Amino acid sequence: MSSREKEYSFDTIALHGGYDPKEDGNGARAVPIYQTTSYLFNDADHAARLFALEEAGDIYTRIGNPTHAVFEKRIATLEGGEAALATSSGMAAINLAALTLAEEKKEIVCSKYVYGGTYHLFAETLPKYGIKTKFVDPHNFEEWEKAINDNTAFLYLESPGNPTLDIVDIQKVANIAHKYDLKLVVDNTFCTPYLSQPIKFGADIVIHSATKYIGGHGSSIGGVIVGPEDFILKGRVEGYRDTGPAASPFNTWIFIQGLETLSLRMEKHSDNALEVAKWLEAHPQVEWVRYPGLESHPHHELAKKQQKKFGGMLCFGIKGGFDAGKQLINNVELCSLLANVGDTRTLIIHPSSTTHEQLSEEEQTTAGITENLIRLSIGIENVEDIIGDLEQAFNKIEG
Repeated sequence: MSSREKEYSFDTIALHGGYDPKEDGNGARAVPIYQTTSYLFNDADHAARLFALEEAGDIYTRIGNPTHAVFEKRIATLEGGEAALATSSGMAAINLAALTLAEEKKEIVCSKYVYGGTYHLFAETLPKYGIKTKFVDPHNFEEWEKAINDNTAFLYLESPGNPTLDIVDIQKVANIAHKYDLKLVVDNTFCTPYLSQPIKFGADIVIHSATKYIGGHGSSIGGVIVGPEDFILKGRVEGYRDTGPAASPFNTWIFIQGLETLSLRMEKHSDNALEVAKWLEAHPQVEWVRYPGLESHPHHELAKKQQKKFGGMLCFGIKGGFDAGKQLINNVELCSLLANVGDTRTLIIHPSSTTHEQLSEEEQTTAGITENLIRLSIGIENVEDIIGDLEQAFNKIEG
């Protein structure tokens, strides 16, 4: 692509970023899939230079791949970062970022409102490797600061949080992190770089589960880390190379296709979700609705500051608690009951018994997970059809 790449708009970068067909050996207009394990060296000296990091080039797809490189350059540009690293899953991205940052200092300070898998990684798995986590109320900035000590490696948050959809003031947390010369890591999966770019608000490293909105079609698992060049290089030649969380070339190719329509899809996801949220807020069988686009959301004004729109995720509390929620979920027809978000199709789930099931009752309460909480990932179907499906399911609830 042109040397003016960073001057182009989001939509143009999403289509062209990181790839110039004139520089491709075959002139392919679409990005090719380099479905190969390894690459020929010109001679022994060339191989030695590559392994010594004296010359750029591909060695083995566990370390790097030309298809990955296009995706990495494109997502880094869209996020306003220097470089990126594609991984085999969102959890692989989080784990690799954590291990790379917590090499010497062995404590993490993390928002308590995070995805259940992240919470379990930080609370249960990483302590086995000597890395402990302090969970804090992300909206209490004194808590962030009090939790920091000489052994703190980095700060971590999601905005919006999963599934509570709270919005954290990224700039304020970044200021605290930088006051103590620490990095702030932000999971931007729910927003994508189209709706929000955390680096603009002071974040140092951004994580995505590319499985979600970036891929967009529920067909491929993957993740990505965006950050400074030196951090990404360190992660690539150490943890990435040594532990093997490499992405599949085919999957990163799918994510490239996803990026090409990301802005179009996020507009539709956001518009549909706002309509569904307004409808739910007025529904007699709903106790509460949490969606950043509603004026009733406690962080609505902050969401307007940090996000272009409000995204496709919402959650609500159903009257009748767990039993009513189970009946609702069992009676939807258009909405799909499964453990994913960010699909073109509308998805529904009960987090307390699924995505956050591995947490204790106390941990679920701490993370804001209640038995009556239903999470919806609103798709790009006709919004009247989505509402119609929810209405017929509500009508079948007994008791």
